[in-house]
Amino acid sequence: MSAGRSDILAPEQEPVELARFREQWKAEVRERQTATSGVQAQPVPGASTAAERTIPAARSDASAKTATITNTHSSRGPATHVVAGAPAVTTHASHGHSHLSPNLAHAIEVYRKAVFHEQHSQLDEALRLYRQAFRLDANVDRAYFIEEQRTHERSAAQPPSHKKAPSTVSVDEVTRDVQKLEVHKDSKDKSIVTSGFLAQVLKNFPENLVFQPENEKEGLPINLIPDELVLQILRILDYTTIERFAAVSRKARMLSLDSAIWRDFVHLAYKPPQIADNESITNIMELYNSDYRRAYIEHPRLRMDGVYIAVCHYMRMGSSENAWVNVTHLITYHRYLRFFPNGQVLSLLANEEWQPQTVIPMLKPSLRMKGFYIGNWSLSGSTVYITNLVEKHLSHAHATTEPQPNRYFFQMTLALRSRPLGRWNKLDFIGYDSVNVEDGEAVPLPLRNERSFWFSKVKSWPGY
Repeated sequence: MSAGRSDILAPEQEPVELARFREQWKAEVRERQTATSGVQAQPVPGASTAAERTIPAARSDASAKTATITNTHSSRGPATHVVAGAPAVTTHASHGHSHLSPNLAHAIEVYRKAVFHEQHSQLDEALRLYRQAFRLDANVDRAYFIEEQRTHERSAAQPPSHKKAPSTVSVDEVTRDVQKLEVHKDSKDKSIVTSGFLAQVLKNFPENLVFQPENEKEGLPINLIPDELVLQILRILDYTTIERFAAVSRKARMLSLDSAIWRDFVHLAYKPPQIADNESITNIMELYNSDYRRAYIEHPRLRMDGVYIAVCHYMRMGSSENAWVNVTHLITYHRYLRFFPNGQVLSLLANEEWQPQTVIPMLKPSLRMKGFYIGNWSLSGSTVYITNLVEKHLSHAHATTEPQPNRYFFQMTLALRSRPLGRWNKLDFIGYDSVNVEDGEAVPLPLRNERSFWFSKVKSWPGY
C-alpha cells in the first residue's frame, strides 16, 4: 500500500457487506449475460481475480456509488431475488426491442416485471421496480404501452395454419368491420342493438344483470319491478334523463339501450324539414347499422326544446366635451332563433335593454316588436337554410289600413355543430343576405360583429 493512497483499503480489510454486495452484483451481471446469449454461463478462470484487482484501483469512485446502488438493489433484499412466475429481466434483444436504446429497453423490462408484481398484489416489490424503471427512463410508461401494443399486433398478425394473413387486410376494411359490429344482448327478443365501441364494451357484461344495493344487507325494491315495466317508464322520459339513469349501473345501461326507446326519439325528430323530402328514416338507419341510439346522437338535428342565442358586441365612438378625452361605448345585442317542427322559425334582434330572461318567454309567433322576423327553415346535412324572414313589427298589429308588402326579406345560412357529441347546440354563420322581393337579388350583409348561436334549453313556454 503506497503512502499516497492511504485511504484505500486492502481487499482483506474491506467490510463484509461490501464484499457480499460485490459478489451479488457479479452474479447478476453473469445472469444477464447468460440470458442474452441463451447459453449457460461458464465461470471464467481468473475473472474474479481480475475484478478484485480492478476494484482497489477505483475504490474511491466505487465507494461513492455504493450508497446509491445499495438503495436501489438492497433496500428490500438481494437484486437477484425473483418471485416464482415473474418475467425475468432480460436484454432488449430477447423481446424484439432492437429499435430502442439499451437503456430504454432495460427500463421497459423492469417496468414489465413491476406490472407483474402489482397484478399479484406484491406492491412493495412493484413499487421498488417502478421507481427503478422511472430512474432509468422518465417516459418508460409510455414506451411500455407502445411496446405492448406492438407485441399484441405482431401476435395477432401471425396467421394460423393456412388462413389468410391479416397483413393483406387494409385499414379501411378493419375500420368498416368495426363500424358494422352489432351486438344483440337480449337473446329473447333481440331488442338491444349497439355498434362501434359500445358493442365491444357490452361483450364483457355478464348475462344475468341485476341492480346491486349499496348496502348488501338491505334489499332493492327496483329489482321487484319487471324489466318491461321499467322500459315503459323510460319511454316517457327525455333522453337526458335516460342517459343519467344509464350511468347508475350496468343493468341500467342495458335497459336504456332498448331499441324501442330510441326508435321513438328518432321517429319524432327526423321528419321534414329536419330531413330532406327524398330522405327517409330507413336511409338514415342504414348509415348507423340499425342502431337507433347512435343515429339519434350522431345524425344532425335542430333542437326544438329551447332557443339558440347569439351574444354580439361592437364598439361605437361617443362624443365628449373635452378634446383630450375619447369616449368609446361597448354595445351589446342579442340574436334569438327559435325553430318549430312545422318548418317555421322566429328570429329576433334585441338590444341590451331586453335581457334573455325577459325575451325568451315572449318569443312566440304572436309577438310583435321591432327586430322580430318570421320565416321558414330546412336542414340539409349539417347546413341550416333560413329563408323568407319577414319583419313583424308593432305597426302591423295596430294598422287601420292594409299593411304595405315588404320590399325585402332576409335569409341566413348556418352550420350546425355539436359540442360535445350529441348536443347539436351551436350554429355558426355562413351567410346572411338581404333579398329584393321584386328581382330576387341577394346582397350579402357584413358578419363582422356576428357571433355563433348557442342553444339554451327552455323547460316550458307560457301559454303552451
